Amino acid sequence: MSTSTTDRPVRVAALGDLHVVETHAHPYRDLFGEIAEEADVMVLCGDLTNYGKLSEAEILAADIETCRIPVVAVLGNHDYECGHGDEVQTMLRQAGAHVLDGHAVELLGVGFAGAMGSMGGFGRNMLSSFGEPAVKRFVQDMVDETMKLENALRMLRTPRAMAITHYSPIPETLVGEPPEIFCFLGSSRIEEVINRFDNVRAAVHGHAHRGAPFGRTTTGVPVYNCAQMVARQACGRPYALIEL
Repeated sequence: MSTSTTDRPVRVAALGDLHVVETHAHPYRDLFGEIAEEADVMVLCGDLTNYGKLSEAEILAADIETCRIPVVAVLGNHDYECGHGDEVQTMLRQAGAHVLDGHAVELLGVGFAGAMGSMGGFGRNMLSSFGEPAVKRFVQDMVDETMKLENALRMLRTPRAMAITHYSPIPETLVGEPPEIFCFLGSSRIEEVINRFDNVRAAVHGHAHRGAPFGRTTTGVPVYNCAQMVARQACGRPYALIEL
């Protein structure tokens, strides 16, 4: 019996922290070609450029245009450094990528929901909205960013979904980074959102270059740190290969 596109296994190659700079020439074209042979969908987990320059985004867009499988992406903090986040998104979308910023897309029967996510810390150490106005504004911004992911997941009706962020939803995939900076690398608010949706089969993130490759949320959802430095050390290639 043949397997329909709505229930057959879908192989996702996920990588983050590409950090394209304007002196690069086709830095990921060959890798994207390799990934197209191994996976059905490619997911990019933020920090796609080094400073968020339009010249950097243009270089990456040219490589994305050559990719033979669907590309899904979220931006990271580096992609906003120059204040051109919207323009970077537009350029990558024009190259054919599904850039998610509180949005969702269904591909091959799998739903992909994405947002950058937020920092803020974990568990009882998570920064709360208390005290001076600057702290309250910061926490509200982090809550609003996390709500983007929740809204995106609510859009999906697929039995299988992947949550994509740049920041980590759990501390386990940050092990290897200095503990003092965990609060800048992710937030339990992201995990709380992921745990509310039964159809989320995996979550992926980047950002933590020296973190650990794998962990789980408190409800058992697999979480992959797909920063290419971590993936290469874990499996010898700069991307995680995940079957949904």
